[in-house]
Amino acid sequence: MSPELISILVLVVVFVIATTRSVNMGALAFAAAFGVGTLVADLDADGIFAGFPGDLFVVLVGVTYLFAIARANGTTDWLVHAAVRLVRGRVALIPWVMFALTGALTAIGAVSPAAVAIVAPIALSFATRYSISPLLMGTMVVHGAQAGGFSPISIYGSIVNGIVEREHLPGSEVGLFLASLIANLLIASVLFVVLGGRKLWARGAVAPEDGGGLGKDAEQPTGDGAGAGTGAGTGGSGTGRASGPEAGGGTAPTAVAVRPEQDTDGAGATRLTPARIATLVALAALVVAVLGFDLDAGLTAVSLAVLLSTAWPEDSRRAVGEIAWSTVLLICGVLTYVGVLEEMGTITWAGEGVGGIGVPLLAAVLLCYIGAIVSAFASSVGIMGALIPLAVPFLAQGEIGAIGMVAALAVSATVVDVSPFSTNGALVLAAAPDVDRDRFFRQLMMYGGIVVAAVPALVWLVLVVPGFG
Repeated sequence: MSPELISILVLVVVFVIATTRSVNMGALAFAAAFGVGTLVADLDADGIFAGFPGDLFVVLVGVTYLFAIARANGTTDWLVHAAVRLVRGRVALIPWVMFALTGALTAIGAVSPAAVAIVAPIALSFATRYSISPLLMGTMVVHGAQAGGFSPISIYGSIVNGIVEREHLPGSEVGLFLASLIANLLIASVLFVVLGGRKLWARGAVAPEDGGGLGKDAEQPTGDGAGAGTGAGTGGSGTGRASGPEAGGGTAPTAVAVRPEQDTDGAGATRLTPARIATLVALAALVVAVLGFDLDAGLTAVSLAVLLSTAWPEDSRRAVGEIAWSTVLLICGVLTYVGVLEEMGTITWAGEGVGGIGVPLLAAVLLCYIGAIVSAFASSVGIMGALIPLAVPFLAQGEIGAIGMVAALAVSATVVDVSPFSTNGALVLAAAPDVDRDRFFRQLMMYGGIVVAAVPALVWLVLVVPGFG
């Protein structure tokens, strides 16, 4: 049995154990990385740790730390109320506002995870307050980021168009952008309908200070993504106990209660305090630093959180405990194992095997599936950078349109970023307050699986089979 096949079978075993036993999948993946890396791939510790996602670790810790402080001092409450006022109380419009916001950020040059890291905590805090499915809100944020992710001036768009030019393939910058935009917009529309969007429209307008309508006559959370333990009223909190594979039996972080005397004014609306003003400045500084100066989102968020903790230690005392440590272990462990797979050539082995198939259309759909499956656990850009060159030989035969094939690969490799093992999915999972993380993790994993199974075939049918380009 080849080393590459052994590494894939071990990954399957990790998933089976994690889904049938109450063991953190990240811990299992670390053990698998050690075993396979040492015994099969002949890697030393440095080679194994080369796949550890240090940048993602800092992003997850830094962003959740900063927004834990924002929840503790009531800043997220103020932002939620401001969003409700912006749409004149139409709660049903908020998921689309978040979709458009992350799309605009990535379209003008923000890296997709940076845009999600900025928007997701606010969007999911809003979802908790107004009984919106966290699965709906989180996926709308991620699909929004991917909708704008291939504009001609975006990071993803520039990289893919550069690869196409380097490989001397015909390309269409506008076509690539529209393919991703339309695909993610259609998916978001279906999600909105399936996960409770119609009930949100029926709810009508709400007042920002009404606590989200969470009184005795309020609707319960809609859709499959509804989390457990939603807090009632301003600053309310609930707990969700996680006992599944990703949590290892831990308790999900809970929102820190806002001190009553700082929570609202006499009319019941959330008011600004010095701590909240400073937190809003910090959040704005995070946006400017990441988008304007290309600074690391994680390191910037940690630095801003430390400054706020130093100035208002009473509001930040429990913030470190609010960091989603079980999620951090889960994601970092799985991605470390994926790094071992890349180091030992398993990814390239699978791609070359498919590329050698003599039927171009079959090879095309298989490459789309490989891009989707691997990208659900690894870098989307890295996968596109590997797969597009692999597609060159049969594209040169003229039976497959290059423009359609590149667009299909790009969509397949990025639309799956809703997976909880991808950077964007991990950020959504870590940012969700007051949910049963075990349940939310399973929902994201199940939805990610549906996307992996369905989208590559659909984009292949629409973009590749007609022979565009």
